[in-house]
Amino acid sequence: MNANHVRVRFAPSPTGGLHLGGVRTVLFNYLFARKYNGTFVLRIEDTDQGRFVPGAEEYIFDCLDWCGLSPDESVRKEGPYAPYRQSERKAIYRDYAEQLLESGHAYYAFDTPAELEQMRNDLRTPENPAPQYDHRTRGMMRNSLTLGEEETRRLILEGTPYVIRIKVPENETIHFHDMIRGDIHHETNVVDDKVLLKADGMPTYHLAVVVDDYLMKITHAFRGEEWLPSAPVHILLWQYLGWKAHMPQWAHLPLILKPDGNGKLSKRDGDRLGFPVFAMDWTDPKTGEVTTGFRERGFLPEAFVNLLAMLGWNPGIEQEVFSLEELCELFSMERVHKGGAKFDYEKAKWFNQQHIQRTDNARLATLVAPFFEKENITAEPEYLTRVIGLIKERCHLLPDFVTQGRFFFEAPAQPDLEAVKGKWSPGKTEFFRTWAASLDSIAPDHEALEASFTELATAKGIKKGDLMLPLRIMLVGGKFGPGVFDIVAMIGSAATQQRIEAALVQLA
Repeated sequence: MNANHVRVRFAPSPTGGLHLGGVRTVLFNYLFARKYNGTFVLRIEDTDQGRFVPGAEEYIFDCLDWCGLSPDESVRKEGPYAPYRQSERKAIYRDYAEQLLESGHAYYAFDTPAELEQMRNDLRTPENPAPQYDHRTRGMMRNSLTLGEEETRRLILEGTPYVIRIKVPENETIHFHDMIRGDIHHETNVVDDKVLLKADGMPTYHLAVVVDDYLMKITHAFRGEEWLPSAPVHILLWQYLGWKAHMPQWAHLPLILKPDGNGKLSKRDGDRLGFPVFAMDWTDPKTGEVTTGFRERGFLPEAFVNLLAMLGWNPGIEQEVFSLEELCELFSMERVHKGGAKFDYEKAKWFNQQHIQRTDNARLATLVAPFFEKENITAEPEYLTRVIGLIKERCHLLPDFVTQGRFFFEAPAQPDLEAVKGKWSPGKTEFFRTWAASLDSIAPDHEALEASFTELATAKGIKKGDLMLPLRIMLVGGKFGPGVFDIVAMIGSAATQQRIEAALVQLA
């Protein structure tokens, strides 16, 4: 493989719904790969079997398919570095853990959960409220460094549970360059001896991510800034395994923040404030709880992708609305911000409205039809397409088409006639009955309908403006909707006559 060939990866854990922050990480990986004609890899990190959730892996792929961000290599589309599911690579990780043991960069630890808790309790002070397993404490714990080779071998042969920990050196400073944040350094004295291989033989994230990135020839690793504290352990592993020259370039992406900017956006924030934070609906298999996603709330995938791109990145121009192809061309990691990006749901809806305006009416009809079906409204595709052309400017979300267009399919149940009752007169009743009766002989187009309406109003000595609002309310039920004569042309003379007569009976 070409040494300069860009290879990026997204490595989710199948533990639940896909947060919009996760999709943004996918997006930035995808855009970078496409810009440089590279390869986007999706690797399933399922080594923590206790957190595995049935259906979550399929859900991840469904979300990315909906977004148009499907990977080039994955468990569904295997490439040269299969398998792409970490639970199927278990033996590989042990080999490298043993290599670290032999080189003295890792050690066996036999401490029980109770012993670990006892250590934390004994050493906890106001200055050190969360004692770590590190260079200061490893010498008082039950591990191969304190027990000696013979006792260690005996415990292993007896089947005593153990983990393998990295031996983090003292008094060293670890440096690396981040594509977003520049030069970063960490002091090893504040880094704990992370577990690399768990008692069940599965690797932790720390070992697996390094081994897999090396074996899969990943050139660039983009992940959330919450992983910055783990960077020193990963750099040490790249070094100890002899792969430092092959370490990918890193970029730690800014957090997506709550709307007020105070902390990372969570599912609870979405529940509390009434907006989605998952890409698609997620049903918890244990509780049956359904968490609404952007797709089901009525977002177009291209709008969802667009709004995510603008959370923490800007193109350096005033334009904000982009297609995926345009984003691929414009994207650069240098223009990703260091600071967190506040999520603004109203702005998200604005992006969706902008993409609705860009979208072909026939495609919108296909997307909107299920929302009409939920309301038991049968929408014939060709007719629905014409309706969409009249109301799309008023719609921010796909369900808005039902709200804004229901009256094209059924008469309003309770028209808001109170708004016109105060100025009603017998003359207006006579006008509407006369005009309604004439509709059968008028061409069903905007110009002809409006001309007849205007001529009759003039003949009756009534201001046209005093008649337009009553007509709108009779037809749609309230003070909204597209041009009234476009509505009459769409629903036809019979439906218009019925709605006018029903309203006149209430106004009598």
